[in-house]
Amino acid sequence: MRKFLFCSVIGLAFVLLTTATYAQSKPVYGGFLTIAQGVEPPGLDPTTATSAAIPRVVYGNVLEGLVRIERDGKIVTALASEYRISKDGKEYTFLLKKGVKFHDGKPFDAEDVKFTFERLMDPKTNIPNIKYYRDIESVEVVDSQTVKFKLKNVNSMFLFNLARPDSIVINKQTADRLKTAPVGTGPFKFVEWVRGDRVVLAKFEEYHRKGLPYLDRVTFKFIGDPSAQIASLRAGDIDVIGYDVSPENALLLEKDPKFKVLNGYTTTEVILSTNHTRKPFNDVRVRRAMAHAIDRSALIKGAMSGYGTPIGSHMDPGNPYYIDLTATYPYHPEKARQLLREAGFPNGFDAVIKLPDRFAYAKRSGEIIADMLSQVGIRLKIELTEWGQWIDRVFKNADFDLTVIGHSEPFDIDIYANPKYYFRYDNPKFQETLKKTEMEPDPKLRRELYAELQKMITEDAVNGFLFVLPSLPTMKKEVMNWWKDYPMTAQDVTEVWIQK
Repeated sequence: MRKFLFCSVIGLAFVLLTTATYAQSKPVYGGFLTIAQGVEPPGLDPTTATSAAIPRVVYGNVLEGLVRIERDGKIVTALASEYRISKDGKEYTFLLKKGVKFHDGKPFDAEDVKFTFERLMDPKTNIPNIKYYRDIESVEVVDSQTVKFKLKNVNSMFLFNLARPDSIVINKQTADRLKTAPVGTGPFKFVEWVRGDRVVLAKFEEYHRKGLPYLDRVTFKFIGDPSAQIASLRAGDIDVIGYDVSPENALLLEKDPKFKVLNGYTTTEVILSTNHTRKPFNDVRVRRAMAHAIDRSALIKGAMSGYGTPIGSHMDPGNPYYIDLTATYPYHPEKARQLLREAGFPNGFDAVIKLPDRFAYAKRSGEIIADMLSQVGIRLKIELTEWGQWIDRVFKNADFDLTVIGHSEPFDIDIYANPKYYFRYDNPKFQETLKKTEMEPDPKLRRELYAELQKMITEDAVNGFLFVLPSLPTMKKEVMNWWKDYPMTAQDVTEVWIQK
C-alpha cells in the first residue's frame, strides 16, 4: 500500500508539473520589458538616416509598412490584407486592412500610402535609399482601401524593398514628428525619449492585429559598454540584450540557469575584402589561393567561440535565394601553395590588412586569417585603424590591400555590380546578369539567376567569404518568444511575452 501511495503521489506530481509547464507556455499579458541597446539612434525616422540603431527601436514596434519580413525571412502582409501582381510584373495592387488606426486616432487609408511613397520618391526629401523606389512610375488611390503601384520596369526586388524599414507608412499630419516622436500604426506607441538614456514605448490598445501585443511597456535602454550591459542583466536592471553580445559572454551566460542565449543568424556577411586594383590581388589565382588557405571552421571557433554560420558567397542562409557554396574552396594549404606558384609567387608575398578597431570580430578574424595565410607564404602586416579613418581610407578611397568587415544590409549582393564600390570588382557579365535578374518576373527563373550570381562571385573569389555573424540575443529565462534569427534589422517585440 505504501509503495502504491508513493507511486500515486509521484504520478500526481508529474501531472501537476506537466500541467503547470503547459499552462505557463501559453502567452501571458502584461509586464514591462527593458532592452539594452549599445548605440543610441540619431533620430527615430528610419527613412532619412541609415543607422541600424533606428529600426532596432521603432521598426515593427511603432512603425509598419504594407508588408514585413517575418521571423523566418518570408515576406508577409502588414498594413495590407493582400496584394496582387499583374502578369507583366509592372503593377502591384494592395488591398489595405480595414479598421487600422494611427496612434493619434486617425484612420489609416490609401491616401497615407500615396503620401508616404511620393515623399520617398521626392529627391528634395533627401532619402538615402531612394534607389529602392526608382522604378515606381506612379502611386494611384483606387479607393480608400486600395492602392496601385505602377512600375516603369519589372523589379523583382520591389516587394522586398517594401518590407524594409525605409518603407514605413506615415500620415501627412505627423510627418514632421517622425525624427523625435513618431506616430505610427504599430503595436506600441511612442511615450518619451530621454536623450542619452532611453526610449519608452507603451502598448497601443487599438492595434489592428487582434490579441497583440502582450507587453504593456517596452524600454530601450542605451548602454554602450558591453560589460555594463552584462552587469545590468545580471543585476536585473534590464531583461534582454538584443544585439552585440560577444561570443565569450554568450558562452558564460549560456551556463547560467537564470539566462538563455538564442544562437541564430543575422544578415551580416563577414568577408575578407580584397582590393582588385592592387597587385597581386587582381589575379584570381591569388584570391583562390587565399580561399583555400582559410579554415572557416577553425576561424569561427577561434574568433567567435564557435558561434556563426560559414558562407561560400555573399548571401546569408535566411535569404530565400541562398545556395550553399561553402564546399567550393575546402581548406587545402597545399592547393593554395600550388596556385601561388602558378601565379608567380613561389615564396609568397607581403601585404597589409587594415582592421577596424571598433569591431572585435573583425580584429580577431583578421589576426587568425593572418596566421593561416602565413602558413602558405602570404605575410600580412596588421594595421588597426580607427573607425573614422577606416571609412575614409578603406571604404571611400580604396586605400587598402585587405580588410575584414561585416556587411549588414539585407540582400546586398547588388554591391558586386558597382565597380566603384570599395573592393573595385568590375565584371560586366555580373552587372548584366543582375539587371536581368531584377527584371525577371518568373520566380523560378529569378531563383536560378540569383544562384548564378552567387556562383559567379564565388568562382571569381571576389572576396574571402567567411561567415554570417550570429545574432546571440541574451535574456532572462522568463522572456519568451524573442526572435532567434534576425532576417531584417529590427527587434520586433510584438509577440514577446514574460513568463510569470
